[in-house]
Amino acid sequence: MELTEQQELVRAACASVATDLRQRALAIDADPADMEPHLGSVAYTFNRVGATPYRFRESQWSLIDSGGAEPSCVERVIASMEWAYGDAGALMACPGPALAGLAVDVLGNEAQQEYFYGRIADGRTWTFFAMTEPEVGSDAAQMRTRFERDDSGDYVLNGAKRYVGNGDRGTIGVVWARTSDNLLGIRAALLDLPAEGCTARALPMLGLRGARLSEMSFTNVRIPAKMMLGEHLSASRRGLWGAMRSLHTMRLVVGALAIGTARAILDYVAEFFPTARGAETMGDRIAAARASMLDTAAAIDTDPDRAHLCAAAKLTGSRLAAEASGWALAVAGPGAWADHPLLEKWHRDARGFEFMDGTSNIQRLHLAQGYLRENGHG
Repeated sequence: MELTEQQELVRAACASVATDLRQRALAIDADPADMEPHLGSVAYTFNRVGATPYRFRESQWSLIDSGGAEPSCVERVIASMEWAYGDAGALMACPGPALAGLAVDVLGNEAQQEYFYGRIADGRTWTFFAMTEPEVGSDAAQMRTRFERDDSGDYVLNGAKRYVGNGDRGTIGVVWARTSDNLLGIRAALLDLPAEGCTARALPMLGLRGARLSEMSFTNVRIPAKMMLGEHLSASRRGLWGAMRSLHTMRLVVGALAIGTARAILDYVAEFFPTARGAETMGDRIAAARASMLDTAAAIDTDPDRAHLCAAAKLTGSRLAAEASGWALAVAGPGAWADHPLLEKWHRDARGFEFMDGTSNIQRLHLAQGYLRENGHG
């Protein structure tokens, strides 16, 4: 697809701050807990404001500014590919709405949305999206964490989550748990931290260290009833439907981040190893993946329920990033690990995309199920 004038403005604006992210990449990878030197940077401000709904922005200055319209999926993937060309790990360390914001956009009422975006407006507040659990992974149907209603009408949260981005430093986020044993009983709530009964710790990470994956545990954590998301929606729309809408968009974003990383790797090789074999073929693959990603995003903007297309995009992007990083280190030779720390970092990061928002096998299942539905087989 050809980019519209607005989409090209988005692309150019995001590309203009990619250098800022790359300059911070190695420092954040070395110590993702030391973020003070990076807070308030132009890239982080652009990212946070651009991901905030227009009506909640403290200013209308933004990379993604369509005169009041919220960013489309096409604009989100354009931005993600350009930002990842700078560095995906540095981007993931950015305080801002992230996946929690997508859930609040879908499930939150006006007061909850205003509260959430007000909390993160300072540019120093990380958010979290706590769904995956230690024993059952990302299979929401097997979720064990629970919301129990008490005599006051509020809720008490008990359970544990794992692989939560920015979970140990996030101070507001979305946590998923059961109110009953059926699928309609899976609900989400806003959670302010610190909170009595909640503990979190960062997990060791090999790649994409800026994401700060963590585990969280909840023991009798109080959740005010007004913080339960989706109460204004029908029973079928207030739980997993909202989670899936959020995750489908995020799968597109992850695929776009992977493609942007692959392009960064290709251009790095072209600069330092101009005679490398296979560069033209890798360039053609990346260009094709980018074109397919834009077409997929346009299709989702038209019909958000074609979720299997998001799975295909994420599957393609994550595989391409891993293969591009392996190719780059092969052509660069054994000394590349020491002489080219960005290539070494991107090699680790590229493997991380595989595990974000569902592994490749999970994406293949979604893709097969979607294909069967569209062809009248269930």
